[in-house]
Amino acid sequence: MRVLRVLLTLVALFVVVAFALNTNLLAPPSQGKPTLLAHRGLAQTFPPDGIENDTCTATRIRPPEHEFLENTIASMRAAFAVGADIVEFDVHPTADGHFVVFHDWTLECRTNGTGVTREKTLAELKALDVGYGYTADGGKTHPFRGMGVGLMPTLDEVLAAFPDKRFLIHIKSRDAAEGRMLAARLAKLPDDARAKLTVYGHDTPLAAVRDALPDMRTTGRGTLVHCLLRYIGVGWSGYVPAACRNAMLLVPSNYAWVLWGWPNRFLARMREAGSEVYLLGPYAGGAFTTGIDTALDVGRLPAGYRGGIWTNRIHAIAPLIAAQGH
Repeated sequence: MRVLRVLLTLVALFVVVAFALNTNLLAPPSQGKPTLLAHRGLAQTFPPDGIENDTCTATRIRPPEHEFLENTIASMRAAFAVGADIVEFDVHPTADGHFVVFHDWTLECRTNGTGVTREKTLAELKALDVGYGYTADGGKTHPFRGMGVGLMPTLDEVLAAFPDKRFLIHIKSRDAAEGRMLAARLAKLPDDARAKLTVYGHDTPLAAVRDALPDMRTTGRGTLVHCLLRYIGVGWSGYVPAACRNAMLLVPSNYAWVLWGWPNRFLARMREAGSEVYLLGPYAGGAFTTGIDTALDVGRLPAGYRGGIWTNRIHAIAPLIAAQGH
């Protein structure tokens, strides 16, 4: 009985200490406003049901709400204009040593081209129509066909067009050489320009980026899982694991509650560790996680939430966030 009383006392003490260190009742309110991340700029959206890594999403878009195509300079400009603080885009190397901004590993889904994106020259990719494959009615009509010729930008063109804006750069491959190539390009930027960028993707190319640019903010699936699992284990004490430092953390909204101190204390700890937190939509398994994309999603945000928000519909979500005072 004495041993049991000691154990119960220790458990009670742990609960009290963990509560005091992590309750938001004693946390100072977060300042500022949420940071809005526009996934692929202002893009055409599609139902997430049944999406796999190789699904052609251009052939299943919803009826268009606007005229913009993802990963184009026009879509990025529009996203910033309606309220995005940061824009995500995808990059691939070309056969002649450039980087283009384009989502797909191959060209058949979105464009009038064929073959592997990275095996083409810049001139070949610039000649394509990036709006060719989009359809909202099973191929009966193609509302953007002919409108996307020459609109696949290079990384250099994007950075030159928006020298003062923030970007999340997605490496689409698992190639360490691609990580080294990207790092070499980013190393040419002034420190203040590079500080506005974050790189994410597979851990192999990201390791190459970090080796070449130790100050570069990065995030990958392996790093993210390692960070969050470690934090769940020790975060009750306020300790932030090394894997969570100088990173971008993507948190599905249906799992955020398991993070010690969520939301205000968690956000403050990550901010102090040099990391940013972006809330995603619910994760239900598979290859796809939604963003904060509907009025219902916005209504479910924690009261006074001031962290990052990942959205596929920046044109719809930015006004809702502003109106609700988040």
